[in-house]
Amino acid sequence: MIRGTTTVIAHIGFPTFAFKAPMIYNPYFEHAGIDAVVVPMGSKPEDFPTFLRAVFKLSNIGGALITMPHKVSTVALLDEASPTVQIAGSCNAVRVSADGELQGDMFDGEGFVRGVQRKGLNLKGKRALVVGSGGVGSAIAASLAAAGLGGIALFDSHEASATALGGRLKKHYPNLEVLTGSNDPAGFDLVVNATPMGMNEGDPLPVDVSRIASSTFVGEVVMKSETTAFLAAAQARGCQTQVGTDMLFEQIPAYLEFFGLPTTTPETLRSLAKLSY
Repeated sequence: MIRGTTTVIAHIGFPTFAFKAPMIYNPYFEHAGIDAVVVPMGSKPEDFPTFLRAVFKLSNIGGALITMPHKVSTVALLDEASPTVQIAGSCNAVRVSADGELQGDMFDGEGFVRGVQRKGLNLKGKRALVVGSGGVGSAIAASLAAAGLGGIALFDSHEASATALGGRLKKHYPNLEVLTGSNDPAGFDLVVNATPMGMNEGDPLPVDVSRIASSTFVGEVVMKSETTAFLAAAQARGCQTQVGTDMLFEQIPAYLEFFGLPTTTPETLRSLAKLSY
């Protein structure tokens, strides 16, 4: 029930037909009796800077979820950006402070990290390989660094992207060991596929799975299928794994905390979600 007291969370992107957030957040809000609603708002890139500022003039705005194609352009519109936003170069959550400043954060990586931690992987001092240095890979690398990782290797088919990400990480985490240029998964505690490889049948695997030890935790960001060929190959070697959709559901509690709303568990969100694929 939407009423005059309802807090609005704007879900801003373009086009809106593939938006899934309303089908996850709103059933939870209804179940928990929270007077809030996520509303899809389609904004074309040329209108977005003006539109974002206008949205935060609303007296009942609780925040904004930012999705494609606006995650990168949002960064320049912020008054305050988190370290993760600065490293990733993109933003997917915005709120307004008491003095009217726009504050931004990025939770894709936080969702991934919360997932592996809840599955029992202590990241303190560990070594990780992240394949893919785009928006998602950069966010995951930033959140892994924030969780106390000891060393990280970055690989991207465009080597300059991995090198640039490594530089941004070192700026914020000078004690972090950063390597680039190789996707050899041997010797790592965590291996992450942060590329689109696996979305289509017959895609190559992001790493040579035969080089992954059975003790390595393997994570995936592709959500098209629950168990991608990469995860299946890792599981066959005895690895513990995390599916792509876990990143989605694990990050929502972090969003709720950021917006100052009552939070919940990924399990509750999954049980209530009205998703259709």
